[in-house]
Amino acid sequence: MAGPTGGSGPDIAGDDKVNIGFIIAIVAVATIGGLLFGYDSGAVNGTQAGLQAQFNLDANGLGFTVGSLLIGCAFGAFFAGRLADLVGRRTVMIVSAVLFLVGALIQGVTDVHAVFVAARFAGGMAVGAASVLSPLYISEVAPAKIRGRMSTVQQVMIISGLTAAFLVNYFLAQNAGSSLGEIAGTTAWRWMYLAQAAPAAVFLLALFLIPESPRYLVMKGKDQAARAVLTKLFGAEAAARKIGEIRASFTEGHRPSFRDVTGKFGFRPIVWAGLVLATFQQFVGINIIFYYGETLWRLAGVSEEVALERNIISGAVSIGAVLLALAVIDKIGRKPLLLIGSVGMALTLGAMTWAFSGAGADAAGNLTLSATAGMTALVAANLYVIFFNFSWGPVMWVMLGEMFPNQMRGSALAICGLAQWGANYLVVQSFPGMAEGIGLVGTYALYTAAAVISVFLVRSFIKETKGKELEEMTG
Repeated sequence: MAGPTGGSGPDIAGDDKVNIGFIIAIVAVATIGGLLFGYDSGAVNGTQAGLQAQFNLDANGLGFTVGSLLIGCAFGAFFAGRLADLVGRRTVMIVSAVLFLVGALIQGVTDVHAVFVAARFAGGMAVGAASVLSPLYISEVAPAKIRGRMSTVQQVMIISGLTAAFLVNYFLAQNAGSSLGEIAGTTAWRWMYLAQAAPAAVFLLALFLIPESPRYLVMKGKDQAARAVLTKLFGAEAAARKIGEIRASFTEGHRPSFRDVTGKFGFRPIVWAGLVLATFQQFVGINIIFYYGETLWRLAGVSEEVALERNIISGAVSIGAVLLALAVIDKIGRKPLLLIGSVGMALTLGAMTWAFSGAGADAAGNLTLSATAGMTALVAANLYVIFFNFSWGPVMWVMLGEMFPNQMRGSALAICGLAQWGANYLVVQSFPGMAEGIGLVGTYALYTAAAVISVFLVRSFIKETKGKELEEMTG
């Protein structure tokens, strides 16, 4: 019988025995990984001058050093999806928390470029693992009626982590005079990496307080353990019902494997849809704002202090946009939000392209913008960030966590996570060279084209998942 959300499964969220407090506590812990994902991603934004001075990097070297995190992310996302099916969601998140902690400390102290890159790669593996496992885990414990809101908390935490990194970087640079100044005998840009260790330690300790995913436990034949978790989440009656539904969604006698995602054209249609979401979220260029925001604004002719201030503005409006998405995602659905975001990003990226097209250069060769173009660029950039974080930012992670059948969820996430971070690396690695080669105009024209293309891809390949139980997902 269909519940009020439109799915055919029981409306568990309407059951008065649902332990909302426990669900919120679990989500809060799981999404600390998102906070670290955002913080680690944003910490580099403001350290580029220090990295170039310390390791004598040219534009391509800087791109590789920044992007080494993303290579690790791709590996982490790929292996985490499969390991989560083998040893459990929570266990892999614990390993990722350890990598977060160790990677942050080493990045903050080493003087050897190869060691720095290795530590950044390890931190990236943690980021990649957390990026796919947090939404996967949340989708497997949250009721269908509120699953979108609970999963969107992940993006709230990602943006909160980015904003926290921007704030910490700003105040460290202010206190030291610049990112190259010193605080207590250590340069400010190094403190920007060391600061990541505190939330990483909190994440590691908090993970021991939450249970394993009940769907993983059923997959492993641990029905009693799964029943105990489901009972605490939804009550005894709902738990007994869900055990049978979850067990029926797995092929008897067949352990989940990569064979489950293969199809006539390489992958099954649902996996191709996930790949569209995973790659085009990056091809619209959002992480150029996140990773290179300070560099971008300095290219546009503003000081380091003003550039860091603009990063903080971008972070603040991002949080507001995600909170708005959280409020409506379970009401109007995932696909409408994606379409709104695609159109909005196409328009605002086009405006940024126009603003940079009239740029000049000062005596030192730095880009300069007219007052009108500068204001257009600033407003368009913030509107672009709003559209992204109202749509593709949270919705991609929500859908990747919920859109795949139980039998293939880990494997499909491994494939899509690898593609997502591979696309992220391609965009970030290419930006410094593209900015020097074809300029900001050509670079942002490409991102605009990707946003336009995404409108047609969403309309053609993405199916709505609002209100459906995970056991109803097909592909």
